Amino acid sequence: MIYKISGKLIAKDGGRVAVDVGGVAYDIMLSMNSYAGLPALGEDCELFTHFVLREDGAYLYGFSSLDEKALFLQLITVSKIGPKLALAILGNMGAAELVAAVTGQDDIRLSKVPGIGKKTAERIIVELKDKLQAVVGAPTRTAAPKSVRDDVISALCNLGYKPADCEKVVARLDMQDFNTMLRKALAELS
Repeated sequence: MIYKISGKLIAKDGGRVAVDVGGVAYDIMLSMNSYAGLPALGEDCELFTHFVLREDGAYLYGFSSLDEKALFLQLITVSKIGPKLALAILGNMGAAELVAAVTGQDDIRLSKVPGIGKKTAERIIVELKDKLQAVVGAPTRTAAPKSVRDDVISALCNLGYKPADCEKVVARLDMQDFNTMLRKALAELS
């Protein structure tokens, strides 16, 4: 119904933003990954959106990319996954990591997201494993066993850095212990 919002960012508050479009301000809920990539207050921003009308109100969910929106739409088709939980999953994992976890059947990684237990993680894998590659064409890798590199990338993403930037920086680093790699990666990203 509302495909995209482009306007001036007038408020940011913990996963919620207000975007002024020609005198009308839209209240939009975002994943933490999209939230972290927002410009400063007063600057122009563009968000792809999904409108949800429920008994208790009307809600607008925003995404920084079409891939993230497509994943959100797939997640909310899974039994017992609503829009807020779908945003939490995307905010904790990001698009590439979610696709890798589902296609690699990594229920342990999925269950680390607050609100997702082992059964829900397994349900996400079963219901989405054949659908995600078609939705998000770019990530084709499967989830590899956890390594120090994966842990460093995850830590950097949780600090608000973009997953693609994190992967590039970590790929250039020599394999070392977690703390050393994290310090070097932070120095390069800063």
